[in-house]
Amino acid sequence: MARRSKGRAINGIVLLNKPLDFSSNQALQKVKGIFYASKAGHTGALDPLATGMLPVCLGEATKFSQFLLDADKAYLVTARLGIRTTTSDADGEVVAEHPVNVTEQQLLQACEQFRGPIKQVPSMFSALKHQGKPLYYYARQGIDIPREARDITIYDLQIHRFENDEVDMLVRCSKGTYIRSLVDDLGQLLGCGAYVSALHRTEVADYPIEKMMTFEQLQQLRDQIDEDGQQDWSALDDLLLPMDTAVESLPQVEIPAMFAAYFMNGQAVKVANAPCEGQVRVYVPDGTGFVGVGQIDDDGKVAPKRLVVL
Repeated sequence: MARRSKGRAINGIVLLNKPLDFSSNQALQKVKGIFYASKAGHTGALDPLATGMLPVCLGEATKFSQFLLDADKAYLVTARLGIRTTTSDADGEVVAEHPVNVTEQQLLQACEQFRGPIKQVPSMFSALKHQGKPLYYYARQGIDIPREARDITIYDLQIHRFENDEVDMLVRCSKGTYIRSLVDDLGQLLGCGAYVSALHRTEVADYPIEKMMTFEQLQQLRDQIDEDGQQDWSALDDLLLPMDTAVESLPQVEIPAMFAAYFMNGQAVKVANAPCEGQVRVYVPDGTGFVGVGQIDDDGKVAPKRLVVL
């Protein structure tokens, strides 16, 4: 007999304002518990020293978390000049110290070299995998693994404050960007070193910042549910964003209701006005709504790629 999953079968995305000193997995498990959800997944790790937007997918929404992992993001970052650390943040050991003789003009000129498409070598203290283990596993043992530079894009890099040895910046970037590596590279270019002393993620895709919720806000709603004893979860569930918001960047197609069963059973179907290639978000306009993501096949049909279990 199949083991029955514990928790509620709820589907949607909650925008957590992750606090300091929580790993992304710890934050995920706490949100899962507050919602008493049977399944949950996050959409890209934030370091324990980082705060800010962490979309948590619940239920069937977990099938689309990769799309948010691949989404553009924005950060507010404070860089401390004059010190370089092993991890490029405040958690690392100091490996070099230099006097900070940097003018604002030199800082602005250095930032220019990081705007647009650039190559970036990931930090050894990243979660990238090597032979099945994250790079930080090797780094903590003093083992350096050769890493290839990766293509990333810095869409915007603004200096908000430059005071003594501190720089506040806004960074908008593509997937795969490591802010710690960016700050370390900036410090090396300036000749004084730098590390991240504070990091706050403000944007993931186009999710509204005002929809973010803290643990305290979520827990307060859960406590009220428990106190009432009515098992009315609507106050929490109303916070969930629809799961198709994770794939809003994809073109939308509608499958006629008469063909929906074929599609949901794994068959490719012909859809009017579908694009010629790529992935699409698929809807059935009979009240069913969003049913998943499809892939345009070689025959121009929409083939199921990731489906919602309704």
